[in-house]
Amino acid sequence: MSKLYFYYAAMNAGKSTVLLQSSYNYQERGMRTMLFAPVIDQRAGIGRIASRIGLSSDANPFTSTDDLFKNVQTEHTEEGALACVLIDEAQFLTRKQVEQLCRVADELGIPVLCYGLRTDFQAQLFPGSAALLALADDLIELKTICQCGRKATMNLRVGPDGKGLKEGEQVEIGGNDRYVAMCRSHYQAALTP
Repeated sequence: MSKLYFYYAAMNAGKSTVLLQSSYNYQERGMRTMLFAPVIDQRAGIGRIASRIGLSSDANPFTSTDDLFKNVQTEHTEEGALACVLIDEAQFLTRKQVEQLCRVADELGIPVLCYGLRTDFQAQLFPGSAALLALADDLIELKTICQCGRKATMNLRVGPDGKGLKEGEQVEIGGNDRYVAMCRSHYQAALTP
């Protein structure tokens, strides 16, 4: 039986790098993969996954209204068998899409590997992450480190002055210029005046 996996971490833990390596491993064995990237994150371009260390690949762009089960089912039957489906920035999935990915694993027998953030800059779950935490068969934490060397679990959003922000929209796309991965202690300290 295939499974739905959720690989989660703070910012800059190498989630996209691991996703691209996983896809490569399948392809190296002659197996087909299908990659998805949300349209909302256009840092690497629409339909593109890129890691900070220079790896990149084309991906199928998706929006919150796309039926991922139908997209995978079409690709699985018309183009031959798929060995794996991989989702980048999975925090931007809707609950309905996570349920569709459950169907991909359960009904089509294709493993689904989702990579994303667990929480936003206010330590709140993203809708996609909440659904994945509830429905995924396996939860795997990818680790990165805080400036102090401890495990980073929080995502601090910083303003142009480099100071931590407490308020704002949940989704604001950015990289190292806007977010810093920190341990909870340093995250709290950065938000305390």
